[in-house]
Amino acid sequence: MKILKWLVIIVVIIIAVPLIAALFIKNDYSVSREIIINKPKQEVFEYTKYLKNQNEFSKWALLDPHMKKTFTGTDGTPGFISAWESDSSDVGAGEQEIKAIKDGEKIDYEIRFKKPFESTSSAYMSFEPAGTSQTKVKWEFYGNMPYPMNLMTVLMNMDEAIGNDLNTGLKNLKGIMEKK
Repeated sequence: MKILKWLVIIVVIIIAVPLIAALFIKNDYSVSREIIINKPKQEVFEYTKYLKNQNEFSKWALLDPHMKKTFTGTDGTPGFISAWESDSSDVGAGEQEIKAIKDGEKIDYEIRFKKPFESTSSAYMSFEPAGTSQTKVKWEFYGNMPYPMNLMTVLMNMDEAIGNDLNTGLKNLKGIMEKK
């Protein structure tokens, strides 16, 4: 009987400690990367504002060349939705919507993941002149992980995991733009 009591206490502690710790872990996360592209700002912006073009440079879009893609609305305008569905667990299913565009400066997105888990995050790409015929492109991904899922931010280095993918996408974008 004493052993059973101690086992119950240990199990309760194992469950309670992470849940209590999660109360003190921030829920918000933000990851961004930047790159300089040797092309004028408006030219880079005009290519990038079309969500379909992310299929050419985003690491996530390139993970499964056989994924099903559907598009709703007018690309390059707020309200346009690019949806994807893949059998690959690395890709899953979801959709990305253009929420706002400030011509030549910024594109805001909402990303709604459906599989392998449901969540909603935001992202944006911003564009600034960085010299003669150069553009600094910033790609940021941010969101909120509700309690107790915010424990994942401790177990997973969000900056490294998402940041590496953003960096790969920006390098791909630079390669595409500088070949034009």
